[in-house]
Amino acid sequence: MLWPALLVFLLLAGALGAAWYVLWKPNVRYSAFGPAYLYIRTGTGYAAVLDSLRKYELLHDLTTFERVARWRAYPAQVKPGRYLLRPGLSNSGLVEMLLRGEQDTVAFTLDAFKYKPQLARQVARQLETDSVQLRRLLQNNAFLQRRYQLDTTTILTLFLPGGYRLLWNTSARQFLDSAAATHARFWTPTRQRRADSLGLTPTEVHVLASIVQRETAKKEDKPLIAGTYLNRLRRGMRLQADPTLLWAIGNFGVRRVLNRDKLVDSPYNTYKHKGLPPGPITSANRQSLDAVLQPTHHEYLFFCARPGGSGYSDFAVTFAEHKRNARRYQHWLDSLGVKR
Repeated sequence: MLWPALLVFLLLAGALGAAWYVLWKPNVRYSAFGPAYLYIRTGTGYAAVLDSLRKYELLHDLTTFERVARWRAYPAQVKPGRYLLRPGLSNSGLVEMLLRGEQDTVAFTLDAFKYKPQLARQVARQLETDSVQLRRLLQNNAFLQRRYQLDTTTILTLFLPGGYRLLWNTSARQFLDSAAATHARFWTPTRQRRADSLGLTPTEVHVLASIVQRETAKKEDKPLIAGTYLNRLRRGMRLQADPTLLWAIGNFGVRRVLNRDKLVDSPYNTYKHKGLPPGPITSANRQSLDAVLQPTHHEYLFFCARPGGSGYSDFAVTFAEHKRNARRYQHWLDSLGVKR
């Protein structure tokens, strides 16, 4: 009776060993190049998953993965996403993660941008988001007004440069909703009260902050410049903001604004038109927005870039003083041979 019992034991041990090998033996390869990810595009199926696993050699043994995947009916339940494949993960753990759709999020920084296509390209480089669909939504006035109470001109005020963390398979509409949620979190009751005290709507704050942002990268000067523009608005003066002029002529590389530039026919030409331009000239960051919401209180009505290229500005109360400052800056550009 000993031999039959021993045979049964050996068969069971073999079956358990085979099951362990297929189900629980570590199967995800270690990568010397950092974390390995499996990308499953929306609309693709099981064949695409196998193709990626094979092409990028993510597993030691693809055959055993297939056995577990079919046993768990995974081929009919493929979920899109970006999945982190931890070294040593077993077939059972991998299939369970894929079945549950436990994908890793993508952390990325949204840089400031001036035009909608730049936004679409940035997002498409980080996420599966269809850049063409995103651009279409950004041009859909009825959709933007209904969903975000903005139009095709003011929609750029929805986006705050900075850190985002989203699922890789975020759709164009989901991305816009996420940006709207970030925007709503920024506009706390305190910030809303500050905007009200300035007589500005949140959209107008974004527009003015975009000008401040294009004027300077210096944190110390932002509230001073914001205060100067607010002083001009209160007095009914034209902003005469060079960055809006550069937007109007379509050339942000200009260092020397010429008188002919001031004749351009555009609602963004603040040398011709009073008040704020119809929309932002760049996506304003939090620092620029807070500079507008907490401006420095002073009597300045003018400013111009300081000679030397420091990035700071010289401020003036009177036009005569401003002309002297402007001449110093122009002479400095002359010394560098800058014509444009």
